[in-house]
Amino acid sequence: MTSGTRGPGSQTPDNDSTDCGKPGGLLPNVSRRQFLLMGAAAVSLIALERIIPGRVLYAQSASFDRQRIASLSDLEVGVPASFSYPYEHPTALNNLIRLGAPAGGGIGPDNDVVAFNTTCPHMGFQLAGTYKPDDQVMGPCGWHLGTYDLTRHGIVISGHASQGLPQITLELDGDDIYATGVQALLFGFADNADEPPAL
Repeated sequence: MTSGTRGPGSQTPDNDSTDCGKPGGLLPNVSRRQFLLMGAAAVSLIALERIIPGRVLYAQSASFDRQRIASLSDLEVGVPASFSYPYEHPTALNNLIRLGAPAGGGIGPDNDVVAFNTTCPHMGFQLAGTYKPDDQVMGPCGWHLGTYDLTRHGIVISGHASQGLPQITLELDGDDIYATGVQALLFGFADNADEPPAL
């Protein structure tokens, strides 16, 4: 049999069939770089489904019953006041702090009164007592050195946490300060609206 002949039963491919890798084929050759770029594009499209046209969705926020937690006139700059919200539970302990510097989510005449959960969102270390008034930060965490900037919504500035400290939303009514909700997930909760986890 010569190179130009075929064995019995063999068929000559018709003009409609294509081979992978040939120009115009159904499955063109894809380089590694092209494959990675296509994968990145797909991931980006999945992420973009969270965006409503003309508006970006912001951090998850859960509203709870309004609870009076302090008087503005009683707060001293740099001295945290502890309170539990929205539950009486160890991972729902929070600090109300008059920072002495404007802050994201701050209330009061100087927008410097904020409240944050004191449980490290990385692995649950208790951060109460770690506030540094000179820098307006909470931390470092005693386990993995997580430190959080309270002037910028509690964002992580060092450590291993993948989210900032949950911020308690506040309202000022005359001299009374009220907690009204929680921004971001409390440590140990699958949903802030669920019953507190068992100890």
